[in-house]
Amino acid sequence: MTGPTIAARYAVARHTSPADQLALAADGFADAHPELSARPRPARHRGRAVTLAVLAVAGVCLVVWPATVAATFVGVFVLLHCATTLHRLELIRRAVADDPTVTVSDEDARAVPDAALPHYTVLVPAYREPEVIARVVAGMTALEYPADRLEVMLLLEADDTETLAAARAALGGERRGPIAVVEVPPGEPRTKPKACNIGLLRSRGQLVTIFDAEDRPEPLQLRRAVVAFARLGPRVACLQARLSYHNAEQNLLTRWFTVEYDTWFRWLLPGLMATGAPIPLGGTSNHIRREALVAVGGWDPWNVTEDADLGLRLARCGYEVAMLGSTTEEEANSDAINWVKQRSRWYKGYLQSFAVHVRHPVALTREIGVRGLVGLVLFVAATPVLAMVNPLFWGLTALWILARPPAVAAAFPPLVYYPGLAVWMVGGLAAIVAGVANARAAGKPHLAAAALVSPLYWVLMSLAAIKAGVQLVAAPSYWEKTTHGLDVTPEKEVAA
Repeated sequence: MTGPTIAARYAVARHTSPADQLALAADGFADAHPELSARPRPARHRGRAVTLAVLAVAGVCLVVWPATVAATFVGVFVLLHCATTLHRLELIRRAVADDPTVTVSDEDARAVPDAALPHYTVLVPAYREPEVIARVVAGMTALEYPADRLEVMLLLEADDTETLAAARAALGGERRGPIAVVEVPPGEPRTKPKACNIGLLRSRGQLVTIFDAEDRPEPLQLRRAVVAFARLGPRVACLQARLSYHNAEQNLLTRWFTVEYDTWFRWLLPGLMATGAPIPLGGTSNHIRREALVAVGGWDPWNVTEDADLGLRLARCGYEVAMLGSTTEEEANSDAINWVKQRSRWYKGYLQSFAVHVRHPVALTREIGVRGLVGLVLFVAATPVLAMVNPLFWGLTALWILARPPAVAAAFPPLVYYPGLAVWMVGGLAAIVAGVANARAAGKPHLAAAALVSPLYWVLMSLAAIKAGVQLVAAPSYWEKTTHGLDVTPEKEVAA
């Protein structure tokens, strides 16, 4: 996939000018491999003509055979919903039956002599987040790793004066021990992956990880990753630690979010690992071998879920991703509007990543296999797509109950209606039961009540998915900023 050119550029990037570094960080990957990047491409007349022709044919069919088209449309989504439900149940079954997550005891983590530990780079990108920088410094200081083998880079935009000032105040200058401020030159795209590429270019660690500004990583996480890499061998290029939330009980939204995240990182991603499917990485706490990261071209700055995209590219290059039994606690979004902004970016990025990787489906299937392709469709693409169309089916259901119009009956012939009814009932019930069961398995039984009313949470998911679909067309690379620090009130700050 990625040739030696971009790897060679990365190898000498520390000794080049800031302007050259910025160009490489922003456009190096897209220039070398435009077919694998989400950077907007000039519209091709042939592609536009094909799209218009397909839309025209669909419009004609809808006018001439409205009932048939409607029933076909509904049937396709019934099949997709059925396949996705069965796929997720299988992932959960595999994870529960034989959890492949790699666990490293405290004793084993601390047993490695300091002199034998590799150099580790921790990248902490932040933008307009002065309110959480002090907590970032505290969290990074708590990491149990020798300072002479650790570099923590606070990646801050050069024109973000407030966050820069807060970071320098927290550090008492530009640096405190292994923690240093790194200014990211202004330029488009203004995204987290571009900042991470700048950090990668200037770093020296053999292992690289990312923490978000609000993260509270478990202090032994880096040492656990070192031991896990040694056990697993060179084919494993990345370890994804678990993510959860420290403010789960702030309100109902944070309870829902925590149940969802615990299910995602304790069951669904380990299930993908067990089945050998590509794992869309989380945006933080993924620990990566530097040589593998450089070999696949770093992060794509134009993809708004650069983490998921990186996981897919690692799989396409023959690398493996494993789950690490260590938890990083984040701040669960406690504001519904802010939550929709964040989730819409995630959904847009999943759609974006899927669209990029299926540009050449034959090559994709050859690289990740049929099983991997099925996982990509049912996990990466179906997640936002089903959330997007759910309101349509909710509306049709309500319309049928209230008025029973013939048009709705025509769209749901018996061959579609009964399987659809079974799928939506079983799928919805399975999602609720999985949430309740995971709350207990994660040692958080007090969150089970929130899982019981999670259908209300699905409404927010659908709003976010619809917004993602609109933005995918109107502003595909726009990075919707998430506000952090909403878990801390002035009273809590004073008490702390």
